[in-house]
Parts: sequence; structure tokens; C-alpha cells
Amino acid sequence: MMNLNEALRILRIRAGLTQKQLADMLELDRSSYTYYETGKTVPVIFDLMRLADLYDTSMDDLLGF
Repeated sequence: MMNLNEALRILRIRAGLTQKQLADMLELDRSSYTYYETGKTVPVIFDLMRLADLYDTSMDDLLGF
């Protein structure tokens, strides 16, 4: 099973986006988004919802349920 941070990284790369581009889409600093991908922090629910929408997936899939 994949961790959330691993899933976020893989989905971002598949979408052809940089961390900066994705951070801008979420209205975050790039370093804040980087923490999501490295597992230092977990996205707040609002950001999880936006990421799921962006990647056309469910929050359950993002979280590995």
C-alpha cells in the first residue's frame, strides 16, 4: 500500500506538474507542498479535497483506503 506522500508525488509527476505549479494551484508556498510529499506534514482536509478533484480521484484513494 502506498503512503499519502508517495501518492501525491506520483500523481503530480504523472500530471506533468512541478511542486511549484501545484503549490500555486493550492495557494501554498512551494515548501509547504514539499512537506506534503516528504511526509513532514499532512494536508489539511480542504487541500486533500482539492487534490482529489485535481487528480480526478477520491480522498479514500489518496489516503490508501
